Amino acid sequence: MAQIDILEQTQSIVRDVVEPDASRVDQEAAWPEPGLRAIQAAGLGGLVAPVSAGGLGYGMLGLLQVCEILGRACPSTGLCFGMHCVGTAAITAKHTDQQHSQLLEPICRGEHLTTLALSEPGTGSHLWLAETQIEHHEQGYRVHGRKAFVTGAGHCDSYVLSAVAAEADAPPGMFSCVVVPSDADGVVWGQPWDGLGMRGNASTTMDLNDVSLPAENLLGEEGEQLWYVFNVIAPYFLMAMTGTYLGIASAALEEARQHMRKRQYSHSGRTVADQPVLQHRLGQLWGEVERTRRLAYHAAAAGDAGEEQALPAMLSAKAEVGQSAVHVANEAMTLCGGTAYREHSRLGQLLRDARAAHVMAPTTDLLWTWVGRSLLDLPLLSD
Repeated sequence: MAQIDILEQTQSIVRDVVEPDASRVDQEAAWPEPGLRAIQAAGLGGLVAPVSAGGLGYGMLGLLQVCEILGRACPSTGLCFGMHCVGTAAITAKHTDQQHSQLLEPICRGEHLTTLALSEPGTGSHLWLAETQIEHHEQGYRVHGRKAFVTGAGHCDSYVLSAVAAEADAPPGMFSCVVVPSDADGVVWGQPWDGLGMRGNASTTMDLNDVSLPAENLLGEEGEQLWYVFNVIAPYFLMAMTGTYLGIASAALEEARQHMRKRQYSHSGRTVADQPVLQHRLGQLWGEVERTRRLAYHAAAAGDAGEEQALPAMLSAKAEVGQSAVHVANEAMTLCGGTAYREHSRLGQLLRDARAAHVMAPTTDLLWTWVGRSLLDLPLLSD
């Protein structure tokens, strides 16, 4: 399927399903199931999965563009679909024949949603430092611990999870990635998500009480978690989230543009769009969004091509778009005046959703630090 067809198909799903449901998702903090199921039914669930499994085989640029379209209409849907694709990329990276048939093929048929479960209460935004423990048990593994802010908690079919070896004789920092099915015995979910923004992402805690897993649920080899995090999960995550927040910035800009064209003063008959100062401010916002989009597209294409400067570009893109989404939504609210400040306003939702960009790991401050370390040829995790 050509990339333009995928984008047109996504726009059609947004128009028919995602956009009409966006207000409910935000106001009720509802998991955006109608939109996600429509995406799966259209064959886009395997967007980044290999063609051999029935997937579309797209990389980070395609993912970014799809998430941008979704994020413009419903940021929660963009985030949830993006996380599904990041989990899919992790499963794909070094998949076994069994993982191909039991995970990737159902994902491509639209029968399976996956996501990540990396963050933990104790280590916060240092998502590569798992404290959840994994140990050998019978012919497989046993996992015990707690994950936090798990997107799609209780709604997805599987969770890509990180854990550290619990055995006393294990090497220090022996971190591994495994896939935990949603129906595994010992998985307990926390209270439903009630956040300020991104209210449809169903993020909550995941308790793993001696969860038994077969050996085939291990991704790659034992001890390869850092490879997965920095070579697969982080790049795809950065581009999925960059696309989603770019969609927010674009939507906020369009809200301001439409308001300025339509809002007419009764005493003069002139519109807000006739005010030179406001024309200037809108122009600045357009320039900011478009600069950010160019960086984002360049970063994703560089990542797909394996270019040397792909890493700082991807890190910068996510940091820049987080700042841009918040700034543009805030300024758009100012341009739209009191009507945008009312409860349940579209711009109010976009501003709340945009703010999540700075607190979701890796945080914006950490991203800029990593950019600097990358440019100085220093290890990202030097401290």
